[in-house]
Amino acid sequence: MNEPLAERMRPKNLAGVVGQEHLVADGRIIKEIIAKKQPTSLILWGPPGSGKTTLARIIAEETDAEFIELSAVTSGKADVTKVIEHAKGNQRLGQRTILFVDEIHRFNKAQQDAFLPYVEDGTIVLIGATTENPSFEVINPLLSRSRVLVLEPLDKTSISTVVKRAAKELKLTAKKLPKTSIDLLAELSGGDARVALGNLELAAQLTSGRITPEIIETAAQRHMPGYDKKGENHYNIISAFIKSMRGSDANAALYYMARMLQAGEDPKFIARRMVVFASEDVGIAASPALNLAVATFQAVERLGMPECQYNLFHCAIVLAKCEKSRIVNDAMAKALQAARDHPDLPVPLHLRNAPTKLMKDLGYQQGTKWEAGFKHPKGFLPDDIRDLDLF
Repeated sequence: MNEPLAERMRPKNLAGVVGQEHLVADGRIIKEIIAKKQPTSLILWGPPGSGKTTLARIIAEETDAEFIELSAVTSGKADVTKVIEHAKGNQRLGQRTILFVDEIHRFNKAQQDAFLPYVEDGTIVLIGATTENPSFEVINPLLSRSRVLVLEPLDKTSISTVVKRAAKELKLTAKKLPKTSIDLLAELSGGDARVALGNLELAAQLTSGRITPEIIETAAQRHMPGYDKKGENHYNIISAFIKSMRGSDANAALYYMARMLQAGEDPKFIARRMVVFASEDVGIAASPALNLAVATFQAVERLGMPECQYNLFHCAIVLAKCEKSRIVNDAMAKALQAARDHPDLPVPLHLRNAPTKLMKDLGYQQGTKWEAGFKHPKGFLPDDIRDLDLF
Protein backbone atom coordinates (compact mmCIF):
# COMPACT_ATOMS: atom_id res chain seq x y z
CA MET A 1 0.00 0.00 0.00
CA ASN A 2 1.31 3.46 -0.89
CA GLU A 3 2.30 5.63 2.06
CA PRO A 4 -0.11 8.56 2.57
CA LEU A 5 1.10 11.88 1.21
CA ALA A 6 1.09 13.47 4.67
CA GLU A 7 3.48 10.79 5.93
CA ARG A 8 5.73 11.08 2.90
CA MET A 9 5.97 14.82 3.38
CA ARG A 10 6.84 14.64 7.09
CA PRO A 11 10.14 16.57 7.60
CA LYS A 12 13.13 14.44 8.57
CA ASN A 13 15.16 17.28 10.09
CA LEU A 14 14.66 20.68 11.67
CA ALA A 15 15.52 22.50 8.44
CA GLY A 16 12.40 21.03 6.85
CA VAL A 17 10.00 22.14 9.59
CA VAL A 18 7.52 24.81 8.54
CA GLY A 19 6.19 27.16 11.21
CA GLN A 20 6.76 27.02 14.99
CA GLU A 21 9.68 29.45 14.68
CA HIS A 22 9.29 30.31 18.38
CA LEU A 23 10.50 26.76 19.11
CA VAL A 24 12.84 25.84 16.25
CA ALA A 25 14.60 29.08 15.29
CA ASP A 26 18.19 29.77 16.34
CA GLY A 27 18.44 30.13 20.10
CA ARG A 28 15.01 28.58 20.70
CA ILE A 29 14.49 25.57 22.90
CA ILE A 30 14.16 22.75 20.38
CA LYS A 31 17.06 24.07 18.32
CA GLU A 32 19.16 24.20 21.50
CA ILE A 33 18.13 20.69 22.61
CA ILE A 34 19.28 19.33 19.27
CA ALA A 35 22.45 21.43 19.15
CA LYS A 36 23.52 20.19 22.59
CA LYS A 37 22.21 16.66 21.97
CA GLN A 38 20.54 16.73 25.37
CA PRO A 39 16.91 15.61 25.00
CA THR A 40 14.63 16.53 27.87
CA SER A 41 11.10 15.50 28.79
CA LEU A 42 8.55 17.68 27.03
CA ILE A 43 4.81 18.12 26.77
CA LEU A 44 3.95 19.34 23.27
CA TRP A 45 0.60 21.09 23.40
CA GLY A 46 -0.99 22.13 20.14
CA PRO A 47 -3.78 21.51 17.64
CA PRO A 48 -3.83 18.58 15.21
CA GLY A 49 -1.42 18.83 12.31
CA SER A 50 0.83 21.42 13.94
CA GLY A 51 3.91 19.17 14.02
CA LYS A 52 4.00 17.54 17.47
CA THR A 53 4.90 14.04 16.24
CA THR A 54 7.32 15.41 13.65
CA LEU A 55 9.25 17.44 16.22
CA ALA A 56 9.43 14.50 18.62
CA ARG A 57 10.85 12.24 15.87
CA ILE A 58 13.37 14.88 14.81
CA ILE A 59 14.55 15.37 18.40
CA ALA A 60 15.13 11.61 18.72
CA GLU A 61 16.90 11.39 15.36
CA GLU A 62 19.13 14.39 15.96
CA THR A 63 20.08 13.39 19.53
CA ASP A 64 20.87 9.76 18.65
CA ALA A 65 18.07 8.40 20.85
CA GLU A 66 15.86 5.43 20.09
CA PHE A 67 12.34 6.62 19.33
CA ILE A 68 9.43 4.55 20.60
CA GLU A 69 5.89 5.73 19.95
CA LEU A 70 2.75 4.82 21.87
CA SER A 71 -0.79 6.09 21.50
CA ALA A 72 -2.71 6.62 24.72
CA VAL A 73 -5.85 5.64 22.81
CA THR A 74 -4.73 2.11 21.99
CA SER A 75 -1.99 1.37 24.55
CA GLY A 76 -2.33 -0.07 28.03
CA LYS A 77 -0.23 -0.90 31.07
CA ALA A 78 1.35 -3.93 29.39
CA ASP A 79 2.58 -1.79 26.48
CA VAL A 80 4.12 0.75 28.85
CA THR A 81 5.81 -1.99 30.91
CA LYS A 82 7.29 -3.52 27.76
CA VAL A 83 8.71 -0.16 26.67
CA ILE A 84 10.21 0.52 30.11
CA GLU A 85 11.96 -2.86 30.15
CA HIS A 86 13.33 -2.20 26.68
CA ALA A 87 14.50 1.26 27.78
CA LYS A 88 16.28 -0.23 30.81
CA GLY A 89 18.22 -2.46 28.44
CA ASN A 90 19.11 0.58 26.34
CA GLN A 91 20.22 2.43 29.44
CA ARG A 92 22.64 -0.34 30.39
CA LEU A 93 24.16 -0.03 26.92
CA GLY A 94 24.39 3.77 27.13
CA GLN A 95 21.58 4.27 24.63
CA ARG A 96 18.95 6.91 25.34
CA THR A 97 15.28 6.16 24.78
CA ILE A 98 12.66 8.74 23.87
CA LEU A 99 9.16 7.52 24.58
CA PHE A 100 6.63 9.53 22.61
CA VAL A 101 3.07 9.25 23.94
CA ASP A 102 0.50 10.63 21.53
CA GLU A 103 -2.66 12.04 23.14
CA ILE A 104 -1.14 11.65 26.59
CA HIS A 105 -4.17 13.39 28.08
CA ARG A 106 -6.13 10.18 27.47
CA PHE A 107 -4.04 8.30 30.02
CA ASN A 108 -5.64 8.40 33.47
CA LYS A 109 -3.83 9.60 36.61
CA ALA A 110 -2.56 6.15 37.58
CA GLN A 111 -1.21 5.53 34.10
CA GLN A 112 0.54 8.89 34.06
CA ASP A 113 1.94 8.24 37.55
CA ALA A 114 3.61 5.09 36.21
CA PHE A 115 6.01 7.19 34.11
CA LEU A 116 7.35 9.28 36.99
CA PRO A 117 10.10 7.05 38.44
CA TYR A 118 11.48 6.28 34.98
CA VAL A 119 11.51 9.95 33.96
CA GLU A 120 13.25 10.82 37.23
CA ASP A 121 15.98 8.18 36.95
CA GLY A 122 16.59 8.84 33.26
CA THR A 123 15.38 5.48 31.99
CA ILE A 124 13.22 7.32 29.47
CA VAL A 125 12.92 10.80 28.09
CA LEU A 126 9.17 11.31 27.87
CA ILE A 127 7.66 13.46 25.14
CA GLY A 128 3.90 13.70 25.41
CA ALA A 129 1.64 15.22 22.77
CA THR A 130 -1.75 16.65 23.61
CA THR A 131 -4.41 18.78 22.00
CA GLU A 132 -5.87 19.59 25.42
CA ASN A 133 -4.64 22.07 28.00
CA PRO A 134 -2.05 20.09 29.99
CA SER A 135 -2.84 22.14 33.10
CA PHE A 136 -6.09 20.21 33.31
CA GLU A 137 -5.20 16.92 31.64
CA VAL A 138 -1.65 16.07 32.76
CA ILE A 139 -0.81 15.39 36.41
CA ASN A 140 1.21 18.06 38.21
CA PRO A 141 4.17 15.78 39.11
CA LEU A 142 4.64 14.99 35.43
CA LEU A 143 4.28 18.65 34.45
CA SER A 144 6.89 19.65 37.03
CA ARG A 145 9.37 17.23 35.46
CA SER A 146 8.71 18.38 31.88
CA ARG A 147 8.82 21.52 29.80
CA VAL A 148 5.49 22.46 28.26
CA LEU A 149 5.91 23.76 24.72
CA VAL A 150 2.95 25.35 22.98
CA LEU A 151 2.57 24.79 19.24
CA GLU A 152 0.43 27.17 17.22
CA PRO A 153 -1.89 26.28 14.32
CA LEU A 154 0.00 26.72 11.08
CA ASP A 155 -0.91 29.96 9.35
CA LYS A 156 -2.01 30.05 5.73
CA THR A 157 1.43 30.99 4.48
CA SER A 158 2.96 27.96 6.20
CA ILE A 159 0.23 25.65 4.89
CA SER A 160 0.77 27.01 1.39
CA THR A 161 4.49 26.23 1.71
CA VAL A 162 3.69 22.65 2.74
CA VAL A 163 1.26 22.28 -0.19
CA LYS A 164 3.81 23.60 -2.69
CA ARG A 165 6.37 21.08 -1.45
CA ALA A 166 3.79 18.32 -1.81
CA ALA A 167 2.96 19.51 -5.33
CA LYS A 168 6.59 18.89 -6.30
CA GLU A 169 6.39 15.42 -4.76
CA LEU A 170 3.28 14.73 -6.85
CA LYS A 171 4.87 16.36 -9.92
CA LEU A 172 2.06 18.93 -10.15
CA THR A 173 2.96 21.98 -12.20
CA ALA A 174 1.72 25.48 -11.41
CA LYS A 175 -0.66 25.12 -14.33
CA LYS A 176 -2.16 21.94 -12.91
CA LEU A 177 -2.32 23.29 -9.34
CA PRO A 178 -2.97 27.04 -9.62
CA LYS A 179 -2.48 29.53 -6.81
CA THR A 180 -6.24 29.82 -6.24
CA SER A 181 -6.38 26.11 -5.46
CA ILE A 182 -3.37 26.31 -3.14
CA ASP A 183 -5.00 29.23 -1.32
CA LEU A 184 -8.22 27.26 -0.94
CA LEU A 185 -6.37 24.23 0.45
CA ALA A 186 -4.76 26.52 3.01
CA GLU A 187 -8.12 28.13 3.84
CA LEU A 188 -9.86 24.79 4.36
CA SER A 189 -7.07 23.29 6.43
CA GLY A 190 -7.90 25.01 9.71
CA GLY A 191 -4.17 25.25 10.40
CA ASP A 192 -3.76 21.47 10.07
CA ALA A 193 -1.08 20.41 7.57
CA ARG A 194 -2.43 16.84 7.43
CA VAL A 195 -5.86 18.09 6.38
CA ALA A 196 -4.36 20.19 3.59
CA LEU A 197 -2.23 17.31 2.32
CA GLY A 198 -5.09 14.83 2.57
CA ASN A 199 -7.35 17.12 0.56
CA LEU A 200 -4.64 17.66 -2.05
CA GLU A 201 -3.97 13.93 -2.36
CA LEU A 202 -7.65 13.13 -2.88
CA ALA A 203 -8.14 16.03 -5.29
CA ALA A 204 -5.21 14.75 -7.40
CA GLN A 205 -6.85 11.33 -7.49
CA LEU A 206 -10.17 12.79 -8.61
CA THR A 207 -8.81 14.32 -11.80
CA SER A 208 -6.06 13.81 -14.31
CA GLY A 209 -6.38 17.42 -15.38
CA ARG A 210 -6.26 20.79 -13.68
CA ILE A 211 -6.99 20.74 -9.93
CA THR A 212 -9.53 23.52 -9.72
CA PRO A 213 -11.03 25.02 -6.55
CA GLU A 214 -14.25 23.15 -7.37
CA ILE A 215 -12.40 19.82 -7.30
CA ILE A 216 -10.77 20.73 -4.01
CA GLU A 217 -14.17 21.57 -2.54
CA THR A 218 -15.40 18.17 -3.70
CA ALA A 219 -12.40 16.47 -2.10
CA ALA A 220 -12.70 18.42 1.14
CA GLN A 221 -16.48 18.21 1.37
CA ARG A 222 -17.64 20.38 4.28
CA HIS A 223 -14.79 21.43 6.52
CA MET A 224 -15.69 20.90 10.15
CA PRO A 225 -14.20 23.68 12.28
CA GLY A 226 -11.64 22.73 14.89
CA TYR A 227 -14.11 23.05 17.75
CA ASP A 228 -14.65 20.41 20.42
CA LYS A 229 -17.67 21.21 22.57
CA LYS A 230 -15.93 19.62 25.54
CA GLY A 231 -12.43 20.82 24.76
CA GLU A 232 -10.51 23.98 25.51
CA ASN A 233 -11.27 25.64 22.19
CA HIS A 234 -14.94 25.61 23.19
CA TYR A 235 -14.10 27.82 26.16
CA ASN A 236 -11.66 29.95 24.19
CA ILE A 237 -14.27 30.85 21.57
CA ILE A 238 -17.12 31.55 23.98
CA SER A 239 -14.66 33.69 25.97
CA ALA A 240 -13.74 35.61 22.82
CA PHE A 241 -17.46 36.04 22.03
CA ILE A 242 -18.20 37.49 25.47
CA LYS A 243 -15.11 39.72 25.51
CA SER A 244 -15.94 41.04 22.04
CA MET A 245 -19.43 42.06 23.17
CA ARG A 246 -17.95 43.56 26.32
CA GLY A 247 -15.56 45.57 24.17
CA SER A 248 -18.46 46.69 21.95
CA ASP A 249 -16.94 45.01 18.88
CA ALA A 250 -20.04 43.66 17.15
CA ASN A 251 -18.06 42.38 14.15
CA ALA A 252 -15.87 40.15 16.30
CA ALA A 253 -18.81 38.97 18.41
CA LEU A 254 -20.77 37.88 15.33
CA TYR A 255 -17.74 36.12 13.86
CA TYR A 256 -17.15 34.04 17.01
CA MET A 257 -20.84 33.25 17.33
CA ALA A 258 -20.96 32.14 13.69
CA ARG A 259 -18.02 29.81 14.33
CA MET A 260 -19.83 28.24 17.26
CA LEU A 261 -23.04 27.75 15.34
CA GLN A 262 -21.30 26.28 12.30
CA ALA A 263 -19.47 23.85 14.56
CA GLY A 264 -22.76 22.57 15.96
CA GLU A 265 -22.82 24.38 19.30
CA ASP A 266 -26.14 24.22 21.13
CA PRO A 267 -27.78 27.62 20.42
CA LYS A 268 -29.35 27.53 23.89
CA PHE A 269 -25.83 27.62 25.35
CA ILE A 270 -25.11 30.83 23.44
CA ALA A 271 -28.48 32.33 24.39
CA ARG A 272 -27.92 31.54 28.07
CA ARG A 273 -24.57 33.31 27.98
CA MET A 274 -26.23 36.39 26.50
CA VAL A 275 -28.88 36.40 29.25
CA VAL A 276 -26.07 36.46 31.82
CA PHE A 277 -24.21 39.13 29.84
CA ALA A 278 -27.29 41.37 29.75
CA SER A 279 -27.13 41.78 33.53
CA GLU A 280 -23.44 41.25 34.15
CA ASP A 281 -22.04 43.62 31.53
CA VAL A 282 -24.89 45.78 30.22
CA GLY A 283 -26.77 45.96 33.50
CA ILE A 284 -28.52 49.19 34.43
CA ALA A 285 -26.94 51.07 31.53
CA ALA A 286 -29.63 49.52 29.31
CA SER A 287 -31.94 47.40 31.43
CA PRO A 288 -34.27 46.48 28.50
CA ALA A 289 -31.37 44.43 27.09
CA LEU A 290 -32.23 41.77 29.66
CA ASN A 291 -35.75 41.53 28.25
CA LEU A 292 -34.32 41.08 24.76
CA ALA A 293 -31.88 38.39 25.93
CA VAL A 294 -34.60 36.44 27.73
CA ALA A 295 -36.87 36.76 24.69
CA THR A 296 -34.01 35.49 22.53
CA PHE A 297 -33.58 32.45 24.74
CA GLN A 298 -37.32 31.74 24.47
CA ALA A 299 -37.18 32.16 20.70
CA VAL A 300 -34.28 29.69 20.50
CA GLU A 301 -36.28 27.17 22.53
CA ARG A 302 -39.42 27.58 20.42
CA LEU A 303 -37.94 27.98 16.95
CA GLY A 304 -34.76 25.92 17.00
CA MET A 305 -32.12 25.97 14.29
CA PRO A 306 -31.70 27.39 11.75
CA GLU A 307 -34.45 30.02 12.18
CA CYS A 308 -33.36 31.08 15.66
CA GLN A 309 -30.07 32.35 14.22
CA TYR A 310 -31.85 35.60 13.34
CA ASN A 311 -32.71 36.11 17.00
CA LEU A 312 -29.21 35.21 18.18
CA PHE A 313 -27.51 37.62 15.81
CA HIS A 314 -30.08 40.33 16.57
CA CYS A 315 -29.44 40.01 20.29
CA ALA A 316 -25.65 39.86 19.95
CA ILE A 317 -25.57 43.05 17.87
CA VAL A 318 -27.69 44.92 20.41
CA LEU A 319 -25.68 43.68 23.40
CA ALA A 320 -22.41 44.59 21.72
CA LYS A 321 -23.59 48.10 20.85
CA CYS A 322 -25.27 48.83 24.22
CA GLU A 323 -23.69 51.07 26.81
CA LYS A 324 -22.03 48.90 29.45
CA SER A 325 -22.28 49.00 33.24
CA ARG A 326 -20.67 46.67 35.79
CA ILE A 327 -22.70 48.06 38.69
CA VAL A 328 -24.84 44.92 38.99
CA ASN A 329 -21.81 42.61 38.89
CA ASP A 330 -19.78 44.67 41.35
CA ALA A 331 -22.68 45.18 43.76
CA MET A 332 -23.49 41.45 43.65
CA ALA A 333 -19.88 40.53 44.42
CA LYS A 334 -19.74 42.94 47.36
CA ALA A 335 -23.11 41.77 48.71
CA LEU A 336 -22.09 38.12 48.52
CA GLN A 337 -18.82 38.91 50.27
CA ALA A 338 -20.63 40.83 53.00
CA ALA A 339 -22.97 37.87 53.49
CA ARG A 340 -19.96 35.54 53.76
CA ASP A 341 -18.22 37.86 56.23
CA HIS A 342 -21.36 38.39 58.35
CA PRO A 343 -23.54 35.32 57.86
CA ASP A 344 -25.34 35.41 61.21
CA LEU A 345 -26.11 39.03 62.01
CA PRO A 346 -29.63 39.26 63.49
CA VAL A 347 -32.27 41.12 61.48
CA PRO A 348 -33.03 44.41 63.28
CA LEU A 349 -36.23 44.16 65.36
CA HIS A 350 -37.93 47.01 63.52
CA LEU A 351 -37.67 45.06 60.25
CA ARG A 352 -39.20 41.86 61.58
CA ASN A 353 -42.84 40.87 61.12
CA ALA A 354 -45.01 41.09 64.22
CA PRO A 355 -47.97 38.74 63.79
CA THR A 356 -48.53 38.40 67.58
CA LYS A 357 -48.97 40.85 70.48
CA LEU A 358 -45.91 39.45 72.24
CA MET A 359 -43.74 40.18 69.26
CA LYS A 360 -45.07 43.72 69.04
CA ASP A 361 -44.36 44.18 72.76
CA LEU A 362 -40.78 43.01 72.15
CA GLY A 363 -40.28 45.76 69.58
CA TYR A 364 -40.81 43.79 66.40
CA GLN A 365 -41.81 46.10 63.51
CA GLN A 366 -41.64 49.12 65.84
CA GLY A 367 -41.68 52.45 64.05
CA THR A 368 -42.32 50.96 60.62
CA LYS A 369 -44.95 52.67 58.48
CA TRP A 370 -46.70 51.06 55.52
CA GLU A 371 -46.05 53.77 52.96
CA ALA A 372 -44.06 53.93 49.74
CA GLY A 373 -40.54 55.24 50.12
CA PHE A 374 -40.63 55.14 53.92
CA LYS A 375 -37.14 55.37 55.42
CA HIS A 376 -36.88 54.06 58.95
CA PRO A 377 -34.76 56.23 61.24
CA LYS A 378 -32.73 53.17 62.24
CA GLY A 379 -32.09 52.18 58.64
CA PHE A 380 -32.36 48.71 57.13
CA LEU A 381 -29.06 47.02 57.92
CA PRO A 382 -27.77 45.41 61.12
CA ASP A 383 -25.75 47.86 63.23
CA ASP A 384 -22.47 46.02 62.55
CA ILE A 385 -22.67 46.79 58.83
CA ARG A 386 -24.71 49.96 58.91
CA ASP A 387 -22.21 51.74 56.63
CA LEU A 388 -22.14 48.99 53.98
CA ASP A 389 -21.90 50.63 50.53
CA LEU A 390 -22.33 48.30 47.56
CA PHE A 391 -22.61 50.86 44.75
